[in-house]
Amino acid sequence: METLQLFLLLAVFLAFVILMFLRKIPALLALPILAFFIPVISGVNVVDVVTLVLGNGSTKLSEAYTIAIFGSMLSIMMQKTGVAESFIKTGAELSGDKPWAISMVMLLLITLLFTTLGGLGAIIMVSTVVLPILASVGVGPVTTTGIFLTGLSIGGILNVGNWAVYTQVLKLQTGEVQSFALVMLLIMFVIAIIYITIQLYRDGHDINFSKIAIYSVIILAVGSAGYAVWNFLPDNLKTGISDLLSFFPSFLKYLTGSGIALLVLLSVIRVFRDGETDKVYFTAYFIPIVPLFLILVFGINFIAAFIAGLAYGYLSTYRKSSLNILIRSVLDGGAVVMPAVALMLGIGMLLNAVMGPPAALMENYKAGWPVLLLLKPVLQAIKPESALSYILLFSLAAPLALYRGPLNVWGMGYGIAAIFLAGGMPAGAIMGLLMAVGQIQGISDPTNTQNVWLANEMKIDVQKIMWNTIPYTWGAAILGLMASALIFY
Repeated sequence: METLQLFLLLAVFLAFVILMFLRKIPALLALPILAFFIPVISGVNVVDVVTLVLGNGSTKLSEAYTIAIFGSMLSIMMQKTGVAESFIKTGAELSGDKPWAISMVMLLLITLLFTTLGGLGAIIMVSTVVLPILASVGVGPVTTTGIFLTGLSIGGILNVGNWAVYTQVLKLQTGEVQSFALVMLLIMFVIAIIYITIQLYRDGHDINFSKIAIYSVIILAVGSAGYAVWNFLPDNLKTGISDLLSFFPSFLKYLTGSGIALLVLLSVIRVFRDGETDKVYFTAYFIPIVPLFLILVFGINFIAAFIAGLAYGYLSTYRKSSLNILIRSVLDGGAVVMPAVALMLGIGMLLNAVMGPPAALMENYKAGWPVLLLLKPVLQAIKPESALSYILLFSLAAPLALYRGPLNVWGMGYGIAAIFLAGGMPAGAIMGLLMAVGQIQGISDPTNTQNVWLANEMKIDVQKIMWNTIPYTWGAAILGLMASALIFY
């Protein structure tokens, strides 16, 4: 019976993934259908599937799609007031024809921000700044999205908050996680350079490959030298630098608060001085930056920050039609983002299907969620015993990180990590596996809320992002698995 269930589970999963790959069925429909059949095949009764998986799952990402709606309102306001268009024109004039350099600067900026930031709200905020800048130098929509997602994923590698599962579940030391994270960082940075160079060439830009090679070596050398210098510093000097930097947040709050107050004052002065004008004043360029700093520096709730951004946008672009523009932004913002919201409903259902509903609703499944219980003996049986089998098995299986599959850390991934650990697989190798194939999930997976948002914002199919990026992310995963095998086996 279990063999038949496993066969059906795999067949249904692969069938719908292939149908989505080939665009024979939209993810909007495929994800809820998949969310229904996965638990039914695993032994969950239909009533529980409808109530616990589909019903409860539809609200699982409620915070994410509420944030997406508010973010869309701010984006629409910037378009209707002419700020977005002016931002792109100004960026083009200032940057000149340097798409590769601008793309690398944006990649590094995104990476730096997301070493500490997280969540869809922060992604939307940063994207409202980055996307127009990349568009201003002629970077294509798909390439722009790929650059953003790559920077986001690289930043996530160094985000200490993401290391908790490795230190708590796998019982690894922070130093062990940090060491492999730096290896993965190097791999991903090289892949990112290759991606940007090839994609810009495909977008029709003239590429000086020899100059790019020199710049890339310089960037890598500077980064490596900085890390080496920090490691060789005496501990007392490191402590002194850390103590000195501990005063910076308070100073930054004062500086940011003063800066925002000054921007508001200048916007008010502009209204009284110029009256009702359609001209974009320089303070309007800070519409996406004000809420971003409210989140970064003051830790304000994402939705509250978006509301503050809308209020600041209304003031900094004030004109006779401002109230109508605000109302239309609110209404159109919700309408424009509805395709992304509908897809997030299906993603929430699929999450509940593979991971199970919240613990409070699991009274009938105290032994565990049937989907994971069904997979447990199979996973224990295929556990690799050597470095070569580890590399071959997970290199071939790496795409199972897509569509909340078995290797997706936001799907079954953490449950499967616990199963492998219990089966005797080295903890470090499990971490290496999750971090390596996590690049496929973080950048290419069409069921990521950030992929859905960015695709909707850039007016492209979310599946197109996957097809564009997966050759690079799969390559990065294989290199990461090789490095993990060398270190931990």
